[in-house]
Amino acid sequence: MPTFVYMTRCDGCGQCVDICPSDIMHMDSVVRRAYNIEPNMCWECYSCVKACPHNAIDVRGYADFAPLGHSVRVQRDEEKGVIAWRIIFRNGEKDMTLLAPITTKPWGQAIPQLADEAEPSQEMRDSQHLYNEPKYIRLDDGGLHTLESNGLKLKEGVYY
Repeated sequence: MPTFVYMTRCDGCGQCVDICPSDIMHMDSVVRRAYNIEPNMCWECYSCVKACPHNAIDVRGYADFAPLGHSVRVQRDEEKGVIAWRIIFRNGEKDMTLLAPITTKPWGQAIPQLADEAEPSQEMRDSQHLYNEPKYIRLDDGGLHTLESNGLKLKEGVYY
């Protein structure tokens, strides 16, 4: 399902417009707010949702993880290194939060150019990893980042 923008939360920063790979997030020239010009063309990558600093963009999740009539909110916590997808069911009684570690570069940091990287060693070529995989998915500093390694604790089925 496509994304949609809450106009009252949007401040017109344009980060969603800059990051949208299908170029369907646009800025209204009159009220200076973002909107999805062609919802049917949404790739559902949710890059705009993750990039929005004001949580102004929501998604409509699929019925396999959230039933009809629910709302999905996303919150990005750079300090803890996680993205939280909060699902509130339509009856308002059930509330579920799904957390995932952030594996992307922080906003504004340059993505390394492949031409600037050193040639892979023979050991790298013989390994099961992709080129520089441990480095770029944060395995080079002691292992995979997990929710626990980021200081979150499980309480009643939800990480805090």
